[in-house]
Amino acid sequence: MQATTNSAAPKAYKGMGMEGFIANWYARQTGKNPDEFKKLARELSSRIKPGDRVLEVAPGPGYLAIELFKLSRCRMIGLDISRTFVAIATANAEKDGVDVCFEQGDAADMPYPANAFNFIVCRAAFKNFARPLDALNEMYRVLKPGGTALIIDLRKDFSPQAIRNYTEGKGLINGAIIKWTFNTMLKKRAYTIEGITKLAAQSQFGGSELRLDPIGFELWLHKAE
Repeated sequence: MQATTNSAAPKAYKGMGMEGFIANWYARQTGKNPDEFKKLARELSSRIKPGDRVLEVAPGPGYLAIELFKLSRCRMIGLDISRTFVAIATANAEKDGVDVCFEQGDAADMPYPANAFNFIVCRAAFKNFARPLDALNEMYRVLKPGGTALIIDLRKDFSPQAIRNYTEGKGLINGAIIKWTFNTMLKKRAYTIEGITKLAAQSQFGGSELRLDPIGFELWLHKAE
C-alpha cells in the first residue's frame, strides 16, 4: 500500500502478504479440493436468492464465490487485499464463464455503500486481519437490514488428530507443509472460542451464533431488520 503522507496506511493483514509465489502455491493446493468448495456452496446457496447481492471477503483464488454464483445466480462480488489473488480469481471466473467481480481492497475499509449486501461470507481468512473489529463493523455497515454474515475459520484448540484427519490424502510433502503451517503460523493467529465470541459482542452486531467442528468454527452474525 502506498503512503499518501509521511506515514503509511495501517497494514491490513498479519504476517506475510499472500502475493506472488505464495498466493499461486495456495491457489494450486486449494484447487485440488474442489468438492470442499462445492459442498459449502450448496449449504450456503439455500440462504441466497437469485439476484441477491453477496460479498465474499478475502475470497483468495475465488473458488467459493464462483460456485456460489453457479448455484444461486446471485450478484457476487469478492474483495481481497491481495492483488495476486484478485488476478487469479478473475482468471478463474473468466475460465468458468461466470459473472463474478473480484476487487482489491481492505476488509476493514470496504469500498462499498451502506446496506449493499444481503449476505457476506469470509472463509479461512479472518484470523489474518490486522483490524478485526473494524472488519466486523464494516461487514455490519455494508449488510442490508435483515442480512447475515458468516465467518468460517480455524479454532485455536484444534487437536493434532483433527489436523491429521484434515491432511489425509493430500500427499506426503503437501500434508507435511499443511501440518507445519497449521501448527505454527495459523494456530498462533487463530481465535479461541471465547476470543471470537467476545469480539463479535464488541462489534456493532452485538452478538453472534457459534457452531463448532473439529478444527474450526462458524460465526453467524445478523443485522436486525
